[in-house]
Amino acid sequence: MLVYGWKNWKPLTRRDWRHKQRLECYQARLSKAFNKKVRPRSFQVGDLVLAVRRPIITTHRTGNKFLPKWDGPYVVKEAYTNGAYKLIAEDGLRIGPINEKFLK
Repeated sequence: MLVYGWKNWKPLTRRDWRHKQRLECYQARLSKAFNKKVRPRSFQVGDLVLAVRRPIITTHRTGNKFLPKWDGPYVVKEAYTNGAYKLIAEDGLRIGPINEKFLK
């Protein structure tokens, strides 16, 4: 049954299957190359870390584009199992929880 606004789908031909297989191989190569460069990070309580500077961390938005992208160092106070961390600044300011992808 053909509904207005929908295309009539045809079964895939051999040529379409070949293109699909090539695309899947290409995507597998890309993911393999990307995963070579990705390093899992984990921090322990007491480690010094840098946090990405963003409006959640800073109390005011700045228009200066020459500010550093990372803020810190912060001390890891608590480490959660889901990859989130609570941080403490040198002056005692508590930050977090913040995801590990925003830390280095």
